[in-house]
Amino acid sequence: MRRHAILVRTAAALALLLLGGCTGSLFESKIKPASIYLLSAHAGERGPALAADLAVLKPEVRAGLDTDRIAALYPDRHLDYFAGARWSAPLDEVIQQLGVQSFRAHARLRDVVADTSSVLPDYWLELEVVAFQAEYAANGGAPTIHAHILARLGRAREVKPIGSFDVRVERKAAANRLTPIIASYEDAADAALAQIVADTVHTLRQERAPRRAD
Repeated sequence: MRRHAILVRTAAALALLLLGGCTGSLFESKIKPASIYLLSAHAGERGPALAADLAVLKPEVRAGLDTDRIAALYPDRHLDYFAGARWSAPLDEVIQQLGVQSFRAHARLRDVVADTSSVLPDYWLELEVVAFQAEYAANGGAPTIHAHILARLGRAREVKPIGSFDVRVERKAAANRLTPIIASYEDAADAALAQIVADTVHTLRQERAPRRAD
């Protein structure tokens, strides 16, 4: 009986050693890590300088888009996400960073910061992402990127806005592959935010223009 117990323990020890030697292959994930995509603002005409500071607040994002996953909307209106692909951060952070970049690329304000800055700006800009997805048509083919962003501009320490903007942009992807789809996402985001920059700068110029005496 004692000899049998020794043999059982020896066999169990050998099995554990063999399992330990195979652990790397048994538990190694076969799933490829997701590709991370970073969006950037395009350079543009900056126009005359404007002595104003602006904070771009972290956006509100529609449910389903409030993630780092890249959204696709199908003809039956079900929302899904591209496999193996993610934004470089959750979408609210991506759009906020792009907003700051866009003001620096398309305008010449004194300073543009995110709301995490300790600097108290003259004005705030609040964004709301209503749509930012690749939409597929019923007849198939490459998707169209829909970017719909609402913006509200206000003075520091005031809740009531001095300007509101509603921007919608569509960009058709060159092919139904991830690389051209991401390129169209970037084009759509850049165009939408560049329009918000233009509307904001126009409003600020009117706001800060000297008032003529009657």
